[in-house]
Amino acid sequence: MPANERADADADATGAEPAPPNRPQPQVYPWTEFYWTGGADGTLRIQRCNACGRLNHPSGPVCLVCRSFDMGIAEVSGRATVAGFTVNHHQWLPGFVPPYVIAVVQLDDDPDVRITTNIVGCPIEAVVIGMRVEVTFEHQDAVWFPLFRPIPGEPPRLATDTPDHPVHQRESRRFRASEKFEDRSVISGIGMSQVGRRLMRDPRGLIAEAALAAVADAGLTIDDIDGVSSYPGMSVGGGFSGGSVSEVVEMLDLRPAWHSGGIETSGQTGSVVNAMLAVASGLCRHVLCYRCVWESTHDQLLKTGVVRPSGGRVGGDAAHRIPYGAVSAASWIALQASRHFHRFGTKREHLGAIALNARRNAALNPWAVYKDPLTMDDYLSARMISSPFGLYDCDVPCDGAVAVIVSAVETAADAPTTPIRFEAVGTALTERVSWDQGTLIHEPLLQGAARHLWERTDLRPSDVDVVELYDGFSFNCLSWIEQLGFCEIGEGGPFVEGGHRIALDGELPLNTHGGQLSAGRLHGYGFLHEACVQLRGDGGARQVPGTPEVAVVSAGGGTPGGTFVLTRY
Repeated sequence: MPANERADADADATGAEPAPPNRPQPQVYPWTEFYWTGGADGTLRIQRCNACGRLNHPSGPVCLVCRSFDMGIAEVSGRATVAGFTVNHHQWLPGFVPPYVIAVVQLDDDPDVRITTNIVGCPIEAVVIGMRVEVTFEHQDAVWFPLFRPIPGEPPRLATDTPDHPVHQRESRRFRASEKFEDRSVISGIGMSQVGRRLMRDPRGLIAEAALAAVADAGLTIDDIDGVSSYPGMSVGGGFSGGSVSEVVEMLDLRPAWHSGGIETSGQTGSVVNAMLAVASGLCRHVLCYRCVWESTHDQLLKTGVVRPSGGRVGGDAAHRIPYGAVSAASWIALQASRHFHRFGTKREHLGAIALNARRNAALNPWAVYKDPLTMDDYLSARMISSPFGLYDCDVPCDGAVAVIVSAVETAADAPTTPIRFEAVGTALTERVSWDQGTLIHEPLLQGAARHLWERTDLRPSDVDVVELYDGFSFNCLSWIEQLGFCEIGEGGPFVEGGHRIALDGELPLNTHGGQLSAGRLHGYGFLHEACVQLRGDGGARQVPGTPEVAVVSAGGGTPGGTFVLTRY
């Protein structure tokens, strides 16, 4: 009996199942229709290269392995193994009621091929990594969504952590010029706007506040600014961006010789790398780099009906996640965390040590959003968001803007404050960009940037005095600690256990301002700002003892990662 028919039979035998969720519809194109309509006859279909025979998912116009354009369609068994899963407890979508299981499954036909899906047909507590499952389909409108249910009687099977084919993992390119471009620029000024929850301010005003503060901190005037760089550049919905480069140029009456704005960079601070390149090439001398978010105010306006949500079908890679209720990066990254827990014995208390450290540091930070004491009991008893992530594993949406001035190195002697030197950057991509097709034992897309960083400097992790590591979720931070070489892969949990090593007076002071978990989600730029504060010795009550000489900063959060080694000038 086909899996979907047996699912119906089992439902009849055990009583009516809950009504299916109202799934967002994917955008179906002629070249993806085979996948979304295969369930009409109970068959899972995956793209296959006719030249080399490799399966490919999500589908594309060219084979990842042999680069052939001769792509076809294969009928596969629909049998698979659960490689990672999360129980989502937060309602992200109307008509999609939690709790429910989001999983990544590996197909028997080719374990290198993974599908993000929901596990159905069994109690939530029965789902485990290694569970053997088979496809079943849920029909809504013109789409048959592939879901997976347990195969009765089959014992769990080991799921591989990293697909074996070399297309999934590559070394970063080791080219390093005799003269590094990093040596040609410095951070000459930093600025920050008011930061808080639901400030109800025009976000462009936050940008202007941070930008003017940074310009003054660098001892410059607006007329000195001849470059502008930002992430994500355009005004993105949801409060994710407060103003495009064009808007800021108009608002501040700038006349830049060069400008850049874009979302496809090496982390949110990739816009700073762009500025460094522009200065190193001689295009400009003083670049205003900024990042603004106003998610907290936007959410309030959404709740009160002042702004309306956008709709429409889901396209691109999101079409393979959003219809399964995997709306937030909380769920996407929780899948990797579950695999790390399974393989290395990582515990929630380990992630809790990161959250508690952030709160202790935030209590010493005047602009942090949350400063109240947080205990491990508070952490463990907080409501779950997407297992293993509870409330305090997730960063805090806020309103705020940060700006830095990247200046030509020859101007450093004139700066009124201590310039900050760029020792090295890490920008490489060595993994698949897809969230679910690469390794599941760390946050995606940071391995390349971490390795690349150390290839561009003679400094080593043991030389680092303070780290400001992206913590959109606590596991992001744990992943960075491992991938940057501060401990071995899989040993991040014991490394942070108890919080002693990562405390302000520990061997690796971490997120000294409270990170995004407590200080507020300033999307990467907050870490860069704090590293400069620490290297200048301006941290006040949160200053690391014995003014640090070397800082590491990371940004990302599932987008391609980016890293810096910064030093005092």
